[in-house]
Amino acid sequence: MIKVMIIFGTRPEAIKLAPIIKELEKREETVPLVCVTAQHREMLDQVLEYMEIKTDYDLNIMKQGQTLSEITTKALVGLEEIIKQAKPDVVLVQGDTTTTFSGALAAFYNMVPIAHVEAGLRTYEKYVPFPEEMNRQMVSRLADFNFAPTEETKQNLLKEGKDENTIYVTGNTAIDALKLTVKEQIVENVKDNEKIILLTVHRRENIGKNMENIFNAVNKIAKEYKNIKIIYPIHKNPKVREIANRMLKDQNNIEIIEPLEVIEFHNLLNKSYLVLTDSGGIQEEAPSLGKPVLVLRDTTERPEGIKAGTLKLVGTNEKIIYEETKKLLENKYEYDKMAKASNPYGDGFASQRIVDTIIEKLKDK
Repeated sequence: MIKVMIIFGTRPEAIKLAPIIKELEKREETVPLVCVTAQHREMLDQVLEYMEIKTDYDLNIMKQGQTLSEITTKALVGLEEIIKQAKPDVVLVQGDTTTTFSGALAAFYNMVPIAHVEAGLRTYEKYVPFPEEMNRQMVSRLADFNFAPTEETKQNLLKEGKDENTIYVTGNTAIDALKLTVKEQIVENVKDNEKIILLTVHRRENIGKNMENIFNAVNKIAKEYKNIKIIYPIHKNPKVREIANRMLKDQNNIEIIEPLEVIEFHNLLNKSYLVLTDSGGIQEEAPSLGKPVLVLRDTTERPEGIKAGTLKLVGTNEKIIYEETKKLLENKYEYDKMAKASNPYGDGFASQRIVDTIIEKLKDK
């Protein structure tokens, strides 16, 4: 039996790893060992409960206001102990969080092979997004299995000198996860004739003036279009909450709500007309559901969506955000061009490919 230790700590990681854990549970050749750092406690637990994932190890490192150094060191020390005890055949991490980097480093220090899901995403800007860009670059240096979601991410890894025999193009497991979550549901407090704009803003690099610019543009749209409802599931970060509550509280058609459980969020996304976001995962999920995405960042590590036409980079300039949102609300041709573009992120079978590869490569070792 191949012991696969899956290490994660945040809600987005849990969503994207859930289909792999389910796939590992189905196979006779593999034993999944689920290990969480709980870098995000509350939001992580929502996903674990909905997806019916039981944890084998829980470091529970979440502490209010902790620094990146604290997360890294607590996770590294705790994970090393667990890896020594469990003796996995491979450690599997996802994406670019501080838990991802700590998990890969702990595995490396104990000479355990590392599998990296969603490998090869790049902006090549050290601090954008921060700290994610350097987390994923450092994990790529350590990884033995690089599960790249697209051909473009594979090319990034090849340019960096990774052995082609360690790279596998699988599609993105975010698409697999939608098969577990999206159902026909009614979105509460939304009238039949209202178009929903889903807003998510939380990135560290946007806190401050950039976020104020975004919210000014959102306010203008809300004032001008009374038949739309802007729904903003707000991040737990107190700095984000302070700016949002100060700037968005006076508009009747802007609704600030608490973070949603994954099923509620995916179904709200499915009911939305368009998306304004600075998040990462939504850039993959929304195109799968035919929703245009305006990305509130100057760069994205998901250029495939830009090329396919499902995403558009609008940055944090108030005027550009306002004009591009207005265009999608008023111009059916521009809207359809984005909504009907082909999804570059896969067919929903990435998890099967990943598990097949792990079994094939490790079954005789």
